[in-house]
Amino acid sequence: MSEAVLSDNGIAVHVIETSSLGDRGYLATDGRVAVVVDPQRDVDRILALAGRLGARGGAGVRITHVVETHLHNDYVSGGLELTRLTGARYGIAAADEVAFDHTPLADGDVVEVSPGLRLRALATPGHTFHHLSYVLEGHAGPEGVFTGGSLLIGTTGRTDLLGDRHTQALARAQHASARKLADLLPGGAAIWPTHGFGSFCSATQASGEASTIDRERRINPALRLAEDEFVTETLAGLDAYPAYYAHIGAINATGPDPVDLRPPAQAGARALRKRLEAGEWVVDLRHRTAYAASHLAGTVGLGLDGSMATWLGWLIDWGAPVTVIGETPEQIAAAQRELVRIGIDRIAAAAAGPQEDLAADPSQLRSLPTATFADLSSPPAGLPAPEVILDVRLGGEWTAGHIDGATHLPLPDLERRMEQIPPGAIWVHCGSGYRATAAASLLARAGRTVVVIDDEFGEAASAGLPIVR
Repeated sequence: MSEAVLSDNGIAVHVIETSSLGDRGYLATDGRVAVVVDPQRDVDRILALAGRLGARGGAGVRITHVVETHLHNDYVSGGLELTRLTGARYGIAAADEVAFDHTPLADGDVVEVSPGLRLRALATPGHTFHHLSYVLEGHAGPEGVFTGGSLLIGTTGRTDLLGDRHTQALARAQHASARKLADLLPGGAAIWPTHGFGSFCSATQASGEASTIDRERRINPALRLAEDEFVTETLAGLDAYPAYYAHIGAINATGPDPVDLRPPAQAGARALRKRLEAGEWVVDLRHRTAYAASHLAGTVGLGLDGSMATWLGWLIDWGAPVTVIGETPEQIAAAQRELVRIGIDRIAAAAAGPQEDLAADPSQLRSLPTATFADLSSPPAGLPAPEVILDVRLGGEWTAGHIDGATHLPLPDLERRMEQIPPGAIWVHCGSGYRATAAASLLARAGRTVVVIDDEFGEAASAGLPIVR
């Protein structure tokens, strides 16, 4: 978490970052009361932050209002739970249909948090039809704007989450909304977006960690390009997004259940083997180098050091049981927190400890050979010669540059299209090694001979491999 103190009127805006999903929520306070914007589901972080703050040093601030910029697609909101726990008023776009009590907000409505702290709602459709941004106003006027999935840092929110038939119309609305914000706000006003820091909800990734309206006028395509040019460029750049997004919006509209972070059931070595033999997903949370060195046969390598929840939620059949294993109970707890954020409420079972202790039999232990891009031309002794170079990056990455002769199969499509991969030893790569390890674990589970290229893709050209751009 970080904060920016607005010294003119004593308002502080605290960033509540969820880097694993590429999103940010915010808590704005005058030192006594606070409003929370776009909270994640695990609200204990927010309550702890509020408890640490206060004008009298540690006295805490009282959360009186919670607002959403839109019904999120990439995470389950903590807004309803936060209002249950604090008694805060819950503001949501009036046009959104939700199944719980809330304060409906529309363009121009003002949320009076305190005499010196208020939010002014602005209709900014584009990411969704009913999207709202909130201008933070103090005694001196506008200080910044919470832009959700509208005007992001150097980009905008994607416009295709509601279906292809709406994508172009929403892209045009997104262009108009960005210009509306730039026209209404002073150049020094801060931009506080929810998306853009790795989230698949942004059209492209953010250009920096902080920005202002003036900076966006210089760098943001929505403010530099005419409408038709912006629409063409935006739609051309949209890539695939996680399959679990289809479920999140409905969960948020219905009203998420209270979050449950109690430890999951523990699985012993025999129970783990039984789940693996049944074809269930058993996810190894350790770093990919540890996974490659030794793991249980049939497990899927998705380390906590990467976007574990995003890729797991994208790859599994929704509702399928998930078991997680790691080195420590702390890793299990961290994974559980990550997964409830995307609506996987309960882990079927978990186990922590050395791989040798989790194996019912030593024959269960496997390893994955690893290599670099330089090794493709001259494989080290002991590694099979590469008969298939498999690129599991997404479409936009492939188009930007790929190894000549490689086979392209994005990681999210791997299991259902695995039979399309030519026979022979597969050397699999992504952009850095994380997704390649996940792909290799799936391929090995299917009985393929596989080598993980655990290397940065930029090294491919340096190794003399021909790159098609």
